[in-house]
Parts: sequence; structure tokens; C-alpha cells
Amino acid sequence: MKRPFEIPCVILCGGKSSRMGEDKALLPFSSSNSLTQYQYERLKPFFKEIFISSKIDKFDFPVNLILDKGEVFSPIVALETIFESLNFEKFFIITVDTPLVKIETIAKLIEESKGYDITVAKTQRVHNLCGVFNKSTLSQIKTMLNEDIHKVGFLLKNQNTSMIEFSDENEFINLNDKEEYKKAKMLIS
Repeated sequence: MKRPFEIPCVILCGGKSSRMGEDKALLPFSSSNSLTQYQYERLKPFFKEIFISSKIDKFDFPVNLILDKGEVFSPIVALETIFESLNFEKFFIITVDTPLVKIETIAKLIEESKGYDITVAKTQRVHNLCGVFNKSTLSQIKTMLNEDIHKVGFLLKNQNTSMIEFSDENEFINLNDKEEYKKAKMLIS
């Protein structure tokens, strides 16, 4: 496994956290003050550059921040902003609320992304925002936003997408509510 990875990592932290009832990006996790800080510090050694994508600057530690444009809470808006803000052809995208994804998994997604617009992880379901996204998707993203389409699944269906199979469902646990948050904290300890 080559380290650091040649492409940058962007952690998406701009969601509403409606099911959690509070901003999950700011919840304490493991020995970190926040889930964001945990993800950032965990992934930083493996990437040449790492960025945080968010609606606002809400972080109490130094980060390379990309602020989403517009009022709409949408990962498609975040992707457009990321591609327009940074001068890279490819990015590894991960959400703040998937803190158990293994570095080996990330390495496999990056290694197998050659020749594809998008390469994402798949277990029993597709993990739309855990994978490699190529700048070649920007025109499709702009078209989607013009037509008010905000589903990442739609983007995946309309691009040359590869879905890499993984078997460990727990690795991709999404901290959407208090139960999943508790489960992830238990799994990490």
C-alpha cells in the first residue's frame, strides 16, 4: 500500500443531522473532541492533502475548509463546490459519519478507480459517498443541479461507476441516530 495516497481526501460535514437531533459532526468520538476531528486525524497520515467540506466553519481545530455554496443541504452541491474549489482530477470522498471505514478499504477503492468516473464501496447496499470521484463528473453534476436533482444514486447511474464489494457491514456503519452512534463508540473501544 503506497502512502500517502496520491489523491486528496475530502470529508463531508455539511449535512443537517436531522435524525441525530444535533450536529453529528461535532459529537465527541473516541478520544477526539468531535467526530470531524477524529476522522481528520485518523485519515491525515494517509493523504498528501485533506479537506473538510461544510456549510459553515464550526470546527475548533485547524482544517483546510471548503465551504459549500448556496443554501441547499445536498452532497451534490458539496461535490460541485469541491470540484470548482480544488485543482485535482480525483478525490477520495468520505462522510464524517462513517468513522470505521478501514484504510485498506480506502486503498482498494483508490487502486481500483482507474478508468472509472466514480468508484464506491458496496456491501448489502451501495455506499454512495465512500469512494473516488473524478472531476469528469462535474458537467453531469451541473446538469443535475440545473434540473434540481440532488440524489447521489442518480449521479452514479449516469456515470461510468464501479462498485467494489466489501463484506464487513460494521465497517460502513452510518452514525445517523443515537443508536448507531452508541454502536460505533462500542465497536471502536
